[in-house]
Formats: sequence, structure tokens, C-alpha cells
Amino acid sequence: MLKKEKLAIIRKWYPNATSTIDSVNRLIDFVEDTLELEPRQVMLADSICSDDVNSIQYPARAMEFLGPFKMGGLDGFPFTGLTGMGAFASHVPDNGAVFIYYGPHIGITKNGVIGEISRYGQSKNSGCCGAAKGALSKLLNNHITEGNVTDLDYQMNTIEQILLSGKQRIINAETPLYEATQVIYEAIDKRINELVEKTTYNCRYVILMGAILINSDFDMGSYTSTQRFDIIDLQTQERKHMM
Repeated sequence: MLKKEKLAIIRKWYPNATSTIDSVNRLIDFVEDTLELEPRQVMLADSICSDDVNSIQYPARAMEFLGPFKMGGLDGFPFTGLTGMGAFASHVPDNGAVFIYYGPHIGITKNGVIGEISRYGQSKNSGCCGAAKGALSKLLNNHITEGNVTDLDYQMNTIEQILLSGKQRIINAETPLYEATQVIYEAIDKRINELVEKTTYNCRYVILMGAILINSDFDMGSYTSTQRFDIIDLQTQERKHMM
């Protein structure tokens, strides 16, 4: 299947989607041409789901950056919190930059089915994101109790609480899983910005790229629908919204 044919499938759901490979290539060009930095001056942190497919489909050229430092747990929520943010902030090169890529993920098969992917070696599709689909099922069946967050399943319970906060919006949506993913993105975006506000960085720039990470079948690759692209100049405290 040609690249444009693959993109056409993904863009039925996310019109601005690009392949993760292309998004990394564009980011490196931006870092070199606009910020006048080398990729090795940039510390990458990602807050994406711990699903193995995100390791399998991770774009190789991202390894030109330092890292990645892993902030995300189930469906990309930054469970490492202030301690995690502060840890990798202290690892960035002087006069370099921090790049944070974050957001939930969702599957789209080559047949355009949302919430599923075909994984390598499996004869049947499986859920993606499985945690989001599980939490959504509980939401639709009224099985989520407000405030119920346990030590035994802390991350999943947190995702459930996020969806509960947007219950009416989700259940009234044409495609509840799509809307649930947007609700989770907004919660992640809010938390990342809170963490950035409370963290000291000993570098020149903070680059924030919020997105919906889209996985597809094992022979289709992965894609990014960018929701936020901000540059914070730490010398001037100016924040530019580059979208």
C-alpha cells in the first residue's frame, strides 16, 4: 500500500495526521534550522502509553535526541509526576532544549476500524488503547464510582476517573471511543502544562508537542495528529504557539 493510501485511511478520522517518521523529520529540521541546535542537544521525554506497540512503532530517528525519558503509563498519562519531570529536566545539556511529546493513543486498522489494530503474528485484531476501551466500557455500563482510585490498579482507576469527568460528552458522541480519547488528551495536556509550570529547566528551550498517537496494523506503521506545538524560550519567558 502506498504512503498516500495509508494516510487517506488515517485522515478519515484525523485530517491533520502525518506519519510519526515524517513528524520526527520535521521536528529535527525545526530544531536545526529555527532553534539552531543539534538533536543531541535536545533531551526527549515522552508521555505515551506503555503499550508494547508504541515501542515497536517508535520512529528510529527519534533516537538522535537524548533519551527518551519515559513519563507515561496507561494511555499516556504522566504518572511519573513532578519527580519525573524534574529528573529529566536536570539531564538536559546546557543551552539545549527539552522536548516533551505526549498524548493518548488509539488504533485504526487498514480497514478504517477505530480502536483496533492487527499486531504482528496474531490472526485477530486486538484493542488499542485497551485501557481506554476498558474504561469506556465501564463508563457506558455505569460501573465507575466517583473517587474510586486504588493502590492495586491506580493507573487504570485514574483513566476511569478522567472519563467519568467527561461522561455526558462521551456517551452523547457519535463515536464514544474517539471522544474518550479526546477527553484523555485534554487531561494529559492540562497535567503536562501544570508540571512544566512547576519545574525549573537549566536549558534554553522547552518544546511541547501534544498529540493523538495513532497506531495502525503492523504493516501500516504509526501516525501523529498534532494538537499542540509550543516553544517556550526560557531566557525571555516567551511562549509561542506554533500550530
